[in-house]
Amino acid sequence: MKYYIIAGEASGDLHGSNLIQCIRELDAESQIRCWGGDRMASAGGSLAKHYRDLAFMGLFEVLANFRAIKKNFRYCKSDVINFDPDLLIFIDYSGFNLRIAEWAKRKGFYTSYYISPQVWASRAKRVEKIKKCIDQMYVILPFEKKFYQEEYQHRVHFVGHPLLDEIGKREFLDKEVFRRKFGLDDRKIIAVLPGSRTQEISRMLPPMCSVADSFPDCQFVIAGAPNQDHNAYKQFIDKENIRLIDNSTYSLLNASHAAVVASGTATLETALFKVPQVVCYKGNWLTHFIAKRIFTRKYICLVNLIMDKQVVPELIQANCNFSTIEAELARVLDEEERRGILMDYDALEIRIGGVGASMRAAKIIIEHFRIKKAH
Repeated sequence: MKYYIIAGEASGDLHGSNLIQCIRELDAESQIRCWGGDRMASAGGSLAKHYRDLAFMGLFEVLANFRAIKKNFRYCKSDVINFDPDLLIFIDYSGFNLRIAEWAKRKGFYTSYYISPQVWASRAKRVEKIKKCIDQMYVILPFEKKFYQEEYQHRVHFVGHPLLDEIGKREFLDKEVFRRKFGLDDRKIIAVLPGSRTQEISRMLPPMCSVADSFPDCQFVIAGAPNQDHNAYKQFIDKENIRLIDNSTYSLLNASHAAVVASGTATLETALFKVPQVVCYKGNWLTHFIAKRIFTRKYICLVNLIMDKQVVPELIQANCNFSTIEAELARVLDEEERRGILMDYDALEIRIGGVGASMRAAKIIIEHFRIKKAH
């Protein structure tokens, strides 16, 4: 069969690559065209557009790049028509994907959505759009199934979170080997994960790195994102106890004692590596002003959302500053506090469904399409 998969971010590229591997294992004749990144291309997808050309974040950035975004929509539609897939698979990235899904449904294409847009957090009316233009929805967070089925009477399939599979199959360095390889000393390692986009990095690193001098018994290590130039980081690594290490996030987390993490998928990755963390978010003021009025959930961090309680601290916008990061990092470094966080992390791992999510998703996506085709 022919599959057209659209992911618009680094996390979507990661999960899309695992899905592609499983599809190819189940369907030896598969042809896969995709929007994503290097991982999806390496897994066997023919890359139509790289996500680094799509990463417009916040209202101002979207408005400033309106022409480029419009051009991407036109190109995507023509590329789908030319490839003529049996089914389209959308991965998160709702602003773009839901518009393409509406168009694709009108054109008669079969549509699947793997990894739900965060409609449970804001703009829940988009569920009605999903019900109209998506044939099957596959969710990866346990509360999403409850949200769709109980609040909107829309049947979705919970397949589990694919990060467990990704962490299980990836090779990463032993703690001591990691320290030796990168010339780190015996002090505790604090991982700094500011996100993967240039805009995120420029906003998140100043407050995150501001506390480094307050913890002389620790060394702060920034996780450099793939495809990011060192210029995005260099102004923040002039302190003795701040380092930058590229493309080794899992090895870094495996060796870390605590972390300061930008809100997003990285918070869940950090939890699965059993690293206590302080979660930070700082965005454009207007974007935050609007988001504050439409966001309907008590928490923004995936860890807290899944557990439905505050497991790790969240520092948002003005509250993301030197004083609050310093205080909360000191708190999660406390041994008694750490024990409580790690117990919650163990419960979290069970709650997100165990291993095998990518293969479960691939199997049901293919099975549902074949059932529909047979009818």
